[in-house]
Amino acid sequence: MSTMLILASASPFRRMLLTNAGIIFHAQTATIDERSIEAGMADQALTPAGVALYLAEAKARRVGKENPEAIVIGSDQTMSLGARVYHKPADMAEAREHLLSLSGQTHQLNSAVVLTRGDDVLWQHVDSVRMTVRPLTPGFIDRHLRRVGENALSSVGAYQLEGEGIQLFEAVDGDYFTILGLPMLPLLAQLRHLKVIDA
Repeated sequence: MSTMLILASASPFRRMLLTNAGIIFHAQTATIDERSIEAGMADQALTPAGVALYLAEAKARRVGKENPEAIVIGSDQTMSLGARVYHKPADMAEAREHLLSLSGQTHQLNSAVVLTRGDDVLWQHVDSVRMTVRPLTPGFIDRHLRRVGENALSSVGAYQLEGEGIQLFEAVDGDYFTILGLPMLPLLAQLRHLKVIDA
């Protein structure tokens, strides 16, 4: 179990999940232009879950090029409501628009994780969660965004379920770790299978 494990992510939440699980790993940000990559995928008609998987692999491959002997964890998350795919809000006005559009609706979060070594994809997995936002008044959204501040800009849905964002919801159908951006149970099972962590 001496294989180096690298998380190709700048996400503090993903780092926290692995650290809390007792996993020894390095973290390295994968510098890719996600929007350009998505634009290049436009003719492939990928589902939002497929986009998350594609981007997770791109991140793992990017970091893996510099660390060919390591096993690299790439991950990505997409969020969709009907045909609309959401991205992190650019500013508080866009965060407000996101929450207004989600009010009273059920949207889907897709979290993908890919393991690579060198040029090889060792394993890939995507998990989805259905999340129902309660009906929200514009006044409540404004007060909520004032309280959470720019934290609203750090996630694709303009909310953090692990914080005050829980107040926005009436139902969540799926895995909590998937919501945070890393499906931990299947990932840990695969790391045991690959003998990267103690089985």
